[in-house]
Amino acid sequence: MPDTDFTVIENHWIDLADGTRLAARIWMPKGAEADPVPAVLEFLPYRKRDQTAQRDESTYPTFAENGIAGVRVDIRGSGESSGIIDDEYSSLELANACEVIDWIAAQPWSNGNVGMMGISWGGFNALQVAALRPAPLKAVISIASTVDRYNDDIHYKNGCMLSANMGWAATMQAFQSRPPDPAIVGDDWRAMWLERLEKNPDWAEDWFRHQRRDDYWRHASICEGFDAVQIPALVIAGWADGYRNTPIKAIEGLGPQAKALIGPWVHKYPHFAWPKPRVDFLGEAVAWWNRWLKDEANGAEDWPQLRAFRSEANRPPSPRRDRDEGTWLAVDDWQRPALAPYHVDAAGALSTGEAADAAPRAHYLRSPLDTGIMAGEWFTSAPTADMSGDQRSDDGGSLCFQTPPQEAPLDLLGMPELRLRLSCEDDWANLCARLVDVHPDGTAYRIAYGVLNLAHRDGNADPAPMPRGEMVDVTLRLDACGYRLRPGHSLRLAISTAYWPVTLPAPTDPGVTIDLSSIRLGLPLQAGAQEITLPEPEDESPLPEHITHEEGHARHWIETDRSSMVTTLHLENDGGLVEHPETGMSSRVIQDEAWSITANDPNSATGRADWICEVSRPGWHVRTRTSMQLACTAEEWLLSGEVVGKEDGTEVYRRPWSHRIPRDFT
Repeated sequence: MPDTDFTVIENHWIDLADGTRLAARIWMPKGAEADPVPAVLEFLPYRKRDQTAQRDESTYPTFAENGIAGVRVDIRGSGESSGIIDDEYSSLELANACEVIDWIAAQPWSNGNVGMMGISWGGFNALQVAALRPAPLKAVISIASTVDRYNDDIHYKNGCMLSANMGWAATMQAFQSRPPDPAIVGDDWRAMWLERLEKNPDWAEDWFRHQRRDDYWRHASICEGFDAVQIPALVIAGWADGYRNTPIKAIEGLGPQAKALIGPWVHKYPHFAWPKPRVDFLGEAVAWWNRWLKDEANGAEDWPQLRAFRSEANRPPSPRRDRDEGTWLAVDDWQRPALAPYHVDAAGALSTGEAADAAPRAHYLRSPLDTGIMAGEWFTSAPTADMSGDQRSDDGGSLCFQTPPQEAPLDLLGMPELRLRLSCEDDWANLCARLVDVHPDGTAYRIAYGVLNLAHRDGNADPAPMPRGEMVDVTLRLDACGYRLRPGHSLRLAISTAYWPVTLPAPTDPGVTIDLSSIRLGLPLQAGAQEITLPEPEDESPLPEHITHEEGHARHWIETDRSSMVTTLHLENDGGLVEHPETGMSSRVIQDEAWSITANDPNSATGRADWICEVSRPGWHVRTRTSMQLACTAEEWLLSGEVVGKEDGTEVYRRPWSHRIPRDFT
């Protein structure tokens, strides 16, 4: 790109009213001082100098070439910004974002109109800030985010404790342990770094203490009051990511001012996501900003309310899932679809239609505790082992019901629902349901899943113990999906009492007794959708080249010790040693994580996450090692960890920590 089209301000300080200095990287269109332009803010804790530099450099130059300034800001206590981060999506963070938006609007190069955009954290706070209604904020693009922090984030799911609650805490502990760049902050870098090591929160503590849907999680969950958001929102996600529910929930809650786009992707921006097909996100975003920040009459308000990719005949990665077969669909006016009824007939098959009244058929189910080992990661970053694997091993520990091979395509678009009657001989158990595409050769691909802590059967704010031995009706809503079951394929419903390690087990693992005659599966059959074409980006490799000094690698493997009956899932991710060609700073992040469980002992569940983070230049090297461990008893969650900092090979900081947290129906 010609360097005359825009300039890059590598670092600009934004001074907040409380004295905090936030570091911004700005892509400025040519001539903005004479002809003011709108701006798009991305507000993250993920280090603009290294961690997000490549993806920022794949996006903001295009915006700037189209007359839109890009303002990429590290939130307090991250990157080169001063202060200390206090939590994710805190009131302080959101207030700071509003202050930054006002600052942008007041600049002489600004036309006063601001958009906000981001993926994951930045997608979250874009919607959350929109609900606060800062006057200059005119529109948002939110990718891989949530409207419900309790049920659709990385902490809890329908009352089940996600292993990612600890895994993400360990990730943030590692990310926030890194120092600012001395080339920006000067000699203050060491004091700022040591302050971060000392004062950054023990991320897991609050997340584990708030096990119910209380005010902690209601804060910044825009589903608590969708009416607070009064500006257009483009909400994007991938079916292969944990945030797949958000676009549909957003358009159901926000109405026509919201537009949803769902592709087959993992947790990445759509113009470089996997599996393909990708979409021309940059063209899409420029059109969105031109409509709402420049008042260009381009018809963005008339886009279909939902555009979604309907995959078909997917297979688990072996070893990768590079491209899905399927079709793009558009629904102009999304309405939650009526659910087509299925039931379990007397022969145990999954059958269409409403069931005739039948005598109860009790079946006791207690799945092996490692059922779920092929679930993949809640948070997927690659189209490899992060994604769900062949479901046949998990189906072996589940209660399964299956249709005959389909004679015609079965097209699903929306959120399936399972209703059934069951009993439990303890205060609670976990329940998981999966929809599986069974290929003619037996390959089993997971279409959708849902989990429920039975103590949360009537809501997440006030869980209540199961009435022991009594049959109760429960409803489990599965995650959204867009999928075609081809002729010759069968649909399998798999029900289990474990889904480890995605969810951690109840302390007694009592199992459940299910009345098979009560099982009712509702499928969201695709309705009112038209097939469309969405352009893929012209550049298949939009990320700029950085200098790789050492290649990274990733491993994901399972081992079972048959002597001890311990199953362990291992994850290793080494990002390699990579140098930014303009700043000269090299960085490396290494993750080593393991989850173990012993057969028939739910309180044997443990997790361990070790991280190494390095940043360096010739003559300067900083390395942090952070660790976190999770164990449990029937009464408590046991968290511990350590943060160690080294400068040029010499240890300069060490802090161990631990917390014992009572279990509250989790």
